[in-house]
Amino acid sequence: MKSLLGFGMLFFALSFCGLGERLQSLQGDGNTPGGTTPATADKSSDGDVDTASLNSDQKAIADAATEVKWEEQNMSWRLPEGWNKMDVRKESFNYGSPAVGFLIGTISTMPASFPAEISLKAQYDSALEQLKQGKYETVRWLEIDGIKGVEWVEAMPEDKTGPRRHQWIAFRNYQGQNQQLNIMVSTKGNEFDQKRDTFAAIMYSMKISKG
Repeated sequence: MKSLLGFGMLFFALSFCGLGERLQSLQGDGNTPGGTTPATADKSSDGDVDTASLNSDQKAIADAATEVKWEEQNMSWRLPEGWNKMDVRKESFNYGSPAVGFLIGTISTMPASFPAEISLKAQYDSALEQLKQGKYETVRWLEIDGIKGVEWVEAMPEDKTGPRRHQWIAFRNYQGQNQQLNIMVSTKGNEFDQKRDTFAAIMYSMKISKG
């Protein structure tokens, strides 16, 4: 019964976050969390890289949270109370609930010859197109714990009870593997603004092993 319940909750989270369709390609569908802002790209066409940092409110959330480790991938986040384990496997990490939102991390192992930098630039360019179309609120290059990636925040969905995501995609070499990291935090569109600081505290507290 417990396994069936766990599977049901995982299915709900994946469906809610739209992860299934996103994992069919390299493209997932930035932001300075903390309030609604106009749609903006980063500082130049070359893409200046920002470094993740917490404002005072976000730091307070992270400081009060508990570190949760993804042992299989040697990664961790600081999660506030109420962010409970749903399902954790070698290549997927799922915490949260409908009440607080969802943290979903996935690992995709690529061939050693896979052009990670070219793929990441293509992801950035695709995100900029989504920004122009009004589907994203912000897009930027963002370095988290020393790893450069692409961050975006989705705009309010037409159905305000539909999912809205803060997402980051990057690559790393880990234990001889060329890995794509896809990390997202998500909740209903009409609840997103009140959770921006919590989502940023979770995302920017991430620790990522590079060895």
